Amino acid sequence: MSLLALDNIRYGWPGQPALLDIPRFALAPAERVFLHGPSGTGKSTLLALIAGVVTPHSGTLTLDGTDLAALKASARDRWRADQLGFVFQQFNLLPYLSAMDNVLLPLRFSAPRRQRLTAAASDEAGRLLTDLKLPPRLWPARADTLSIGQQQRVAVARALIGRPPLVIADEPTSALDADTQQAFLDLLFGECDQHGTALLFVSHDLRLASRFDRVVALADINRAALHPAGAHA
Repeated sequence: MSLLALDNIRYGWPGQPALLDIPRFALAPAERVFLHGPSGTGKSTLLALIAGVVTPHSGTLTLDGTDLAALKASARDRWRADQLGFVFQQFNLLPYLSAMDNVLLPLRFSAPRRQRLTAAASDEAGRLLTDLKLPPRLWPARADTLSIGQQQRVAVARALIGRPPLVIADEPTSALDADTQQAFLDLLFGECDQHGTALLFVSHDLRLASRFDRVVALADINRAALHPAGAHA
């Protein structure tokens, strides 16, 4: 059974050839998938489709049985808040909020994430930050005073709080050295395993690929890769 399923998805920017033409791509519950491809081949656009930020021109994209294209924009926004956790390349923390408040932020916008908690929100945020090796003395600190590695841990805790069924990590290790990359994956995998969360990890760094359940090259699932003139980021 698939948690995420793309079937005959086509998408292109206005006035451009099709950027994505994907007959089939799926993730199973709790599966770890490493997705890679050169810059400009549509990885960011694929993530935008999965997140419901844009909708396909044709085909179906379902997450946990919900067809995103069938939802209105406001419903897609609510669905994204409920069902997805994101770890962005630049982390996208709110700089004026504390580490703790950044982690708690998704709960303000999603009742289902609050309902999936098995402890008080602050206790769950604290547990995640502890598991991710961010010491309690830093929890009240503004996000913009934290180191890159500390911000990364906050971003992961924010993505995982409320146990979304799918976490998407978009080039989250690009600024890290090799040892720190492996330690980061240990932490991320441990949290996903604990909660049965599926992980779609997008990266250029194939050195990390061996740790995943499955490795997917975007060009192998995208028929539009045969027409590189239509490529965008």
